Amino acid sequence: MTLTPEILTIYILDGLFLFFATIAFILSIVIIKDWDFNATTKLQYSLEKKSYLTSTIIKYMFYIKLPFFLFFIFTLDNISLILPGAMCGAGVVNSNEYATILMFLKLINLYLFAYWILLDAQDMKQEEQPYLKQKFFIFIGLYILLVLEISLEYSMFSSIDVKDVVDCCGAIFSTNDNTYLSKALSLSPWVLLGVFYMNFAFLILSAIYKHPYIFAILNLFFILISLLSLVAFFGTYIYELPTHHCPFCLLQYEYDYIGYFLYGVLFVGTFNGLVVGFIPFTEIEIIQKYKISLFFNFIYLVTVTLYPVLYYLNNGVLL
Repeated sequence: MTLTPEILTIYILDGLFLFFATIAFILSIVIIKDWDFNATTKLQYSLEKKSYLTSTIIKYMFYIKLPFFLFFIFTLDNISLILPGAMCGAGVVNSNEYATILMFLKLINLYLFAYWILLDAQDMKQEEQPYLKQKFFIFIGLYILLVLEISLEYSMFSSIDVKDVVDCCGAIFSTNDNTYLSKALSLSPWVLLGVFYMNFAFLILSAIYKHPYIFAILNLFFILISLLSLVAFFGTYIYELPTHHCPFCLLQYEYDYIGYFLYGVLFVGTFNGLVVGFIPFTEIEIIQKYKISLFFNFIYLVTVTLYPVLYYLNNGVLL
């Protein structure tokens, strides 16, 4: 097992997360079991205070979890320096069977915790708190996912052996292997670009005609096609190398840390688009979510589009 200062920090923070999340988990069960808004008993008064405490714990967990995810990515890059064969975080992720699942779970948890924050905000706006039991039911599921995430994180780091040689990102994201990833990367760029830009066009149309469920579904597809087109096409223009498809190297200094910006605006845009189908906003609030989602998704679209356009203007050819 590799134990660097970064990994030790992650273990300590995971322990704190687990401790406070367990408190919130136990309180959530108590609140769900005995909550009665119409009651005027001492128990109900106590539960109201506990619900506020529990909500505060969960909110601060998310506020810390967001930068903590960035620190996790930073740690993967740091470990790659001592892992033979690895050139970036991709080599570390590919070094054992836990890391890929962990990455997907971390991303899912970010979306779900952010969703919980918005649902809690909607609940607190109304005196009768109509979504109180619902949000604490959801947190019980989030707690299970968080425990699974922490367990996978420990398993991943404890499985890393600095003596093992791993594949570099060039081998992992190669288009020559007979894998699902290589087949996806080998798709015609015109097909990917067509789906990518059409998806955004349909997002605009669904916002204009006010179809929140369709808008949410299209945002889910936009996440997938955006990441696939970034790895398969747009990323090669950021690297200015047609064979370089790594999504992790975008986070490095050599490329101006552009990955943090791209993934950040994509998260904000798609999250605000997804929640319109799952939270009962007012009509004004839904329109605001449409605007925020379209704005950040548009920023993402324009940014990635500029790279091949500028490359063509400077060189007269495409890669």
